Amino acid sequence: MANASSTTTIRPEEAAHFGRLAADWWDPNGSSAMLHRLNPVRLGFLREAIDLHWHTDSHEVRPLAGRRALDVGCGAGLLCEPLARLGGDVTGIDAAEQNIAAAKVHAAGAGLTIAYRHGDIAELDLGRFDLVCSMEVIEHVADKAAFVAALAARLAPGGLMVLSTPNRTVRSRALLVEGAERLGMIPRGTHHWGDFITPDELRDLLAEQGLTTGTPRGIGWSPRRGLHLSDDLALNYIVAAIAG
Repeated sequence: MANASSTTTIRPEEAAHFGRLAADWWDPNGSSAMLHRLNPVRLGFLREAIDLHWHTDSHEVRPLAGRRALDVGCGAGLLCEPLARLGGDVTGIDAAEQNIAAAKVHAAGAGLTIAYRHGDIAELDLGRFDLVCSMEVIEHVADKAAFVAALAARLAPGGLMVLSTPNRTVRSRALLVEGAERLGMIPRGTHHWGDFITPDELRDLLAEQGLTTGTPRGIGWSPRRGLHLSDDLALNYIVAAIAG
């Protein structure tokens, strides 16, 4: 696997943008409301991937017991806390120091032990993890190839990686950038459509690091169902990859 330790992946302006949202990250009606709606959908996919990969029972309460889990671009811990409740020894890292501070306070209040670190995945010495997640992050990094290489370098042999990100399509531009941001559903400046990555492009980056990807699932929206897993990849998608 490529060594990405010499290449920073953080864009300072992106870290600053998300750092400004830290104060109300855990408010389901605040600036991160869309993430609160998205998180259960991502967790549903993630739980299925965990059970499939490690042959755990879907009714098992702590399928990650005895396993290390890493969430890269963790924000204030929306994914880290469920991973900890699933039994994982969880580490969360984020480029915004304000997010890490908010994450520590919230985890302490919830009685959860989570190791939070501020910094760049390409520069932190964290060891290896059985599960590596990075949700809605790759579209914000400075160098996608270096970022994927850094993620792969933290994945233990035989480990599981799960990534989600917006697709670069005409529909995602109209709905996620021009629509959702103008309507105030997502904070202005969150998305830059040209930085979105297609499923094929992401698959190729993962393959360069020796990872095999499964079939991506779309994350769609409808008035009746809200956000949900779908076969339509046009807006947003989530995918699992396995290390050899």
